[in-house]
Order: sequence, then C-alpha cells, then structure tokens
Amino acid sequence: MGREIDERKKRKALRKLRKAAELAERGEGPPLSDWEREFLEEVEERIETYGSAFADPEKGSLEDPMSALQSQKLREIDKKARGKGGGFKTRKPLGAKKKPAYSPRVRQIDDDTEDDNPPEPPEPRPKRPALGVIRGSELPDRGDTARKAASEKASEDPPAKRPAFRVIRGGKDDA
Repeated sequence: MGREIDERKKRKALRKLRKAAELAERGEGPPLSDWEREFLEEVEERIETYGSAFADPEKGSLEDPMSALQSQKLREIDKKARGKGGGFKTRKPLGAKKKPAYSPRVRQIDDDTEDDNPPEPPEPRPKRPALGVIRGSELPDRGDTARKAASEKASEDPPAKRPAFRVIRGGKDDA
C-alpha cells in the first residue's frame, strides 16, 4: 500500500536506475561496489512494489518516488558508472577556512645539539658618559675649574647598574 505517485515520475526514476546499472555493467568506469549494486536493486524494487522508495515525509517530497538522498546517491553512482566522477566525494562546508599562507615554524633536531665552536659573545657596548647633579654652591667661580670638578665627581660615583638577566638551569622546560 504505497502513496499515489505520478506514473511519469516513477518511470523516469526507474529508467535512471536501470540506465546506471546498465552503464556499470558495460564497464566504462570503475566497477560498482556491492553496496552500490544492492542500492540500485533495492530502490528499483521498492519503486515497482510501493510506488516510492521512502516513507518518511521529512526525507523528501511526497510527490517524488525517491528521497533527496537517494536521488543524490543515484546521480553519484551514474557519474561513477559513466567514468566521469571519482566516486563519492565529501564537500567542505561553506564556512571552512583555507590553509594559511605561512608555514608554521618547526623545531629542528639539530638545533638542540651543542656545536664544537660556540658562538662568540657580543662586544661590550661603550659606556655612556655619566651625568650627575651639581649644586650651585659646589661650583667655583671660574668656569674651567667647575667643569673639571663636575667631571671628577661624576667619575667617582658611578651610577647604579641595571640588574643582569640570568637564566637558571633546571626549570620546568629543562629535561
């Protein structure tokens, strides 16, 4: 007891099923798998017996003899039988991102080994002249001697150096 389906639509669906099976038998494309042959036979049998190959109204239009997915699989099998398609293919969603244009940085195994010639330490930077505060009461009256006294005082008390950054071995990342 099947649904009432238009006879023309049933004949068209049966003709497509039989044509796909016939093309596959000729061997123009790659041979069909057991599942694909079984699919063609079962859908054809259901259409002949019930007038439709599906019963769930959510799977396709009730006026069509095959569901939307059955029609899609039939088109894929037909392409494969004709030798045009490479079989079933999955499509990427529309929002799928492309591969980035850059390649990620990869750690090289050779980077961890110590060289026989370690790199030379960088040359030390020349010291900047030290600046200091000179009170007006400390200045002598003459300009020449004042400059000499200021430079002598500045050289006596060097400014405090910034602490040096040190790496301590044996931390979390060291193996």
